[in-house]
Amino acid sequence: MPVLSARALLLDMDGTLVNSDAVVERVWRRWADRHGLDGDEVMGVVHGRQGYASMAVLLPDRPMEQNHTDNARMLAEETADLDGVVPVPGAPEFLASLRAQGVPHALVTSADVALSTARMAAAGLELPDLRITAESVGASKPDPEGFLKGAADLGVPAAECVVFEDSGAGIAAGRAAGMRVVGVGARAAAYGPDVVVRDLREIRVEAGADGVRLHIG
Repeated sequence: MPVLSARALLLDMDGTLVNSDAVVERVWRRWADRHGLDGDEVMGVVHGRQGYASMAVLLPDRPMEQNHTDNARMLAEETADLDGVVPVPGAPEFLASLRAQGVPHALVTSADVALSTARMAAAGLELPDLRITAESVGASKPDPEGFLKGAADLGVPAAECVVFEDSGAGIAAGRAAGMRVVGVGARAAAYGPDVVVRDLREIRVEAGADGVRLHIG
């Protein structure tokens, strides 16, 4: 059974702690229809990125100002639509274990404050004390800025952090930050994380004086 050692954990939200695939599919497939794009192609891009960054990939000739305007509307749609938002199996117990053992950790999400608050609440999950959201950074995943900021705010070197992610953009961001990555779920397996788990039931957290050990499997 693999064991990873770390001093801090940086946790993505959607697909990692919260299963929001149903609403993401609804909102982004409507967006694809409005712009005459193939829905499957759109869904292959949007996971892990901020909306404006996904739009820039899918509509490369559109002015970025329009992407930001469209993104604000999309965030409002997603925040209002919580039907089908549920915790990833094991997420409540995993977060409770981190809090109980005093493990330094942060949420690092491409969602904004309103959306992350709404989805974590809908899934019945307690928010970590430290959140790095869309408002916290100038660049979207796969840029490593969010993970690097999370490490800095926790006062832990990047190399001593472990990232939990489900998307290609998120895994690339964690690797670019110089961190090891635990891939969560089937989507993660294609993007080369250090280890892959089906869900958070396959992680056991053991905190000690020298950091935290993650028992995987």
